[in-house]
Amino acid sequence: MKKLAAVAMCAALCLASVAPVSAADNTVKIGVFEPASGDNGAGGKQETLGIQYANAETPTIEIDGVEYDVELVIVDNESSTEKAPTAASELVSQGVSIVLGSYGSGVSIAASDIFAEAGIPVVGVTCTNPQVTEGNTHYFRICFLDPFQGTVLANFASENFSATKAYVLTKLGDDYSVGLGYYFEQAFEELGGEVISDTFPEGTADFTSYITTAINEGVDVIFAPTSTEAAQLIIATAASQGVEVPLLAGDTWDSNVILNAAEGTDLSVYVTTFYQEGANEEFDTNIKAWINEDSTRLANNGGDDTVAAVTAMGYDAYYVALAALQNAGSTDAAAVNEALWTTTYTGVTGEISFESENGDANRDTAYVKVANTETVAWDFVAEQGVQ
Repeated sequence: MKKLAAVAMCAALCLASVAPVSAADNTVKIGVFEPASGDNGAGGKQETLGIQYANAETPTIEIDGVEYDVELVIVDNESSTEKAPTAASELVSQGVSIVLGSYGSGVSIAASDIFAEAGIPVVGVTCTNPQVTEGNTHYFRICFLDPFQGTVLANFASENFSATKAYVLTKLGDDYSVGLGYYFEQAFEELGGEVISDTFPEGTADFTSYITTAINEGVDVIFAPTSTEAAQLIIATAASQGVEVPLLAGDTWDSNVILNAAEGTDLSVYVTTFYQEGANEEFDTNIKAWINEDSTRLANNGGDDTVAAVTAMGYDAYYVALAALQNAGSTDAAAVNEALWTTTYTGVTGEISFESENGDANRDTAYVKVANTETVAWDFVAEQGVQ
């Protein structure tokens, strides 16, 4: 594979020496490693929409005086840690210079070695588990991490609801779910609170016993960092059992899928996330128009034009990739990897830069939203950090 890549590079250089360089002769490929199916398919589609919109807005890039077409190579990792390496290998075989994704920390971790061995850098968009970047130099991310998010949620529960007892429900074997649940529990207990924790296995369709346990334990809040697929079932069960305490979740619940599930109920659903619709009116207006002009885009956004935070993050991630390519002055993956450490970008979700140890984003605030079950929209509650 390396020999073939070397031959291809040599041929390209020879051609460039005898003919004028134009966008028609040059294409730089950006891999999109996201779920379009499985538990996290809904969120993965919305994250991909942000990337696709940015590409439609800026389809070319000038790198070291040469104009390139930017081609998105999109694969479906199916929300599966078993299938993620195969999807990653497909991107490697396509000769991408940089990869964006994934929605879902578990699949990001599962595919990491494939990208590392190929020497291809990855920019995580919303994969928040610390293990995504730990111990490697090729995986970066533009989102905050779960230790931060879990602490923000624990503080929010304590400060806003005077919560002293919490029920934490996570999915067994899910790196994101279990990890975020752990960090919330750790922070909540440090505040003097008590935690009742539980896990559910893959394929669970009935959450009655879990919600019943939470009610019988007399908890002040329920924290369920799960996929949107499980969340819909949890919300339906909580509503049917008359749950009166707040339901808390992390960034995966920031979706119109959750809004639609909670519509017409008396539930209070709070989430932490990366972007609040309305923070950048120009972006919101333009991407809504773009989504509405195509039925497939509208379907991939859950059937309406609500701007999900993951969509805004996908949009910013695309421009971070372009900034890294320009910073590198090359489409060579190794050069792009090195350039990422010093790449900065001001996006719709804020200032983006990477710390020097693991390539994690320098982010210290999160948006807290509550689901308005009457207007079926997210209402801004607070911009919160950790003291």
